[in-house]
Amino acid sequence: MSLQSFFEKDSFPSNTSRGIISGFIGGLAGSAVKSMVERFLEVRKIDNRSAQIKVMDQFSTKLTGSPIKLQNEAIVEQLVNIPLGATVGAIYGYGKRDKDEVNIVDGGILGATTWASTHETSLPLMGLDKSPTKVPVKTQVHELVAHVIFGITTEVVRGYVNDKLRRKEEESEEAEFTSLS
Repeated sequence: MSLQSFFEKDSFPSNTSRGIISGFIGGLAGSAVKSMVERFLEVRKIDNRSAQIKVMDQFSTKLTGSPIKLQNEAIVEQLVNIPLGATVGAIYGYGKRDKDEVNIVDGGILGATTWASTHETSLPLMGLDKSPTKVPVKTQVHELVAHVIFGITTEVVRGYVNDKLRRKEEESEEAEFTSLS
């Protein structure tokens, strides 16, 4: 199967692959922007370790016998955040595979639901984060804002990449049609 036929316009594989690829790239960009935003917004107290560090610390201890060194925590946190954001973006892109237009509200909803499903529910239930009732409202709002920015960035980049891939398909089809004529 050629790449051109794989990306054939309006076929299920074409829309699906375009959606996943564009969402994945959008999630990468969203994760990077979220990380930058979190440098300016207080999303946790300085002495609090993130859920990502807690999980990776347990993994490192089991694997190597020692926890993650303090100077390596920032990079380890991003080694968790970036693939996680890209995965969330790919799933989101799959869900939007038949929608070419950019919708900022959808991106905001993606970010808000990602925040609610992690920081407000699953992480506290797993003992990796404090209960939402024990986290200051200001910190929760900052975390929500960072996640909404993640979602909006993911949506904007997803739409841009999806458009570029779709146009490339259309150009390939026109060239193929012209060569057959």
